[in-house]
Order: sequence, then structure tokens, then C-alpha cells
Amino acid sequence: MKLLLTGKNGQVGFELQRALAVLGEVVAIDTTICDLADEATIRRVVREVCPDVIVNAAAYTAVDKAEAEPSLAYAINARAPSVLAEEANTLGALLVHYSTDYVFDGTKRGAYSESDTPSPNNIYGISKLAGERAIATTCPRHLILRTSWVVGAHGGNFAKTMLRLAAERESLSVVADQFGAPTSASLLADLTAHLVSQAMHDPTRFPYGLYHTTAAGETSWYAYACHVIERARAAGKAIKVTPDAINPITSADYPTPAKRPANSRLDTSLLRKTFNLHLPDWKVGVDHILNQIL
Repeated sequence: MKLLLTGKNGQVGFELQRALAVLGEVVAIDTTICDLADEATIRRVVREVCPDVIVNAAAYTAVDKAEAEPSLAYAINARAPSVLAEEANTLGALLVHYSTDYVFDGTKRGAYSESDTPSPNNIYGISKLAGERAIATTCPRHLILRTSWVVGAHGGNFAKTMLRLAAERESLSVVADQFGAPTSASLLADLTAHLVSQAMHDPTRFPYGLYHTTAAGETSWYAYACHVIERARAAGKAIKVTPDAINPITSADYPTPAKRPANSRLDTSLLRKTFNLHLPDWKVGVDHILNQIL
């Protein structure tokens, strides 16, 4: 089996190189080989590799910057997945793609299911939703995994930012009215490998489609920051911030160019029931990553 992986240097892409290696030959590429804003290059690379599986772990993820660069966000998050879907469909290949909790506006009281109507409230979310829809209408053999608050030992993320700031400052203010589930890149990579293996084993009966894919449990950015810093202090990390110097604030206290959903909770029941999976609590993945970087 030959697998084409985009975004190899991202948090999820880095872990996917490990997880997918057991399935076959992985051709892992980054922007130096394939600029996802360049449609012709995408088509050329896919046709040269001629993969059985395309795993698209690349995306434009600068949420605030996207408000000022909508054309680039659309090119990478919407048009590129559409082109990959066209090429995958021509080849008869499986296309795996990652999407985001930001396709929702965050106003629902409970966790979002796959049947809930998306209503993104920023350019990033709008562009990612457009990518989802292009794939769903173009390539029947697809897996779209919606996830949230990705964290990994490789690359930048919220946990690493908190550790850096806590080592530099005497106090921190963190938003406490946005809720979701931090999801480790390694969990996403391992789940992807598991699902790809099943799909390739029995492609005619495999349940393709859209699945919410996050760690179990939920937390706020504030509680998440407290957990990270508490673990760092326990590990002997040089931290200036004391637990009582982490201050909960509201989203209104920390305005950003792009509006964030207050509720990023995703219901993973469909994924768990369909594939008979148990998803670990978010702290398991976060703690594993902290053990690697502290």
C-alpha cells in the first residue's frame, strides 16, 4: 500500500509518519514539495505518487490571521481539499481529512453531533467547512475527522505557550468561558492508522463519512492552563507563576480578530459505536506529551 501524507511537519503530520509507517510506504510531503495553494502542483504530486490513500494533515491554521488573509485560507482549507478529493476519486483512493470544532458557532448547550448544522463565525471555520463539503460531494471514499484543541510534543500549541509564558511572567490571565477537549496528535494519528487499516481491508463495506474525533472529557482553557502549569511545577520546571496567579477571564476580556466558539465540545458517540472504540480522557494525552517535553 502507498500512502501520500501532506503536512508532515505539523503536529498531527509528524505523528502520522510514525503511525502510518506500519501500513505501507508513506510518501510524506510539506510545503517545500507541494504548495497547497497551487492547484497544479497538487495534481502533479498526487499523479506522480499514485497513492492508495491520501491523508491530508495540512491546513491553514492561523485563526486570527485568516481574517486578514481569507483568500489564502480558502485556497489551503477549501480548494486544496477539493482538488485532493477530485484526484482521489479518479484514482479510487481513500482520502482522510481533518476538520475542526470551529465549523460551529459554539452556542449549543450540549456537545455537537455530526447531524448538527454547522454555523462557523470566523474565516478559518468557514474555509474548513467549505473543504469538508467539497470532499463529501466529490470523493465517496472519504473520512473527515473533526477534532479540537490539538496538542502534540512536536510543533506549537497552547500547552507549550503556557509553559513559556509561565516561565517568563509572574501571573497569567486565561479565558475561562470557552470549553472543549484537548486532543493529542498521537491519539489522532493512531486512530487514523486504525481506521485506514480497516478501510483498506474491506473497502466495500467500510462506513465512510464524517466523524467527531476528540479525547474524552472536557475542560476550559483556564483549567487546561492550570493543569499544565501544575504538572510542570511538580516536574521541577522553572515556573514563576504560582497557582493562585493564574487568573480566569472572559472572552470579552481578551478580544481577538476572529471570534472563537464558547462551546467546542464534540460528541464522539458515532465514532465510538461504529468502530467499537474507547477514547481516553484528555488528561491522558496531555500528560503523555508533558512527560516528553518537561
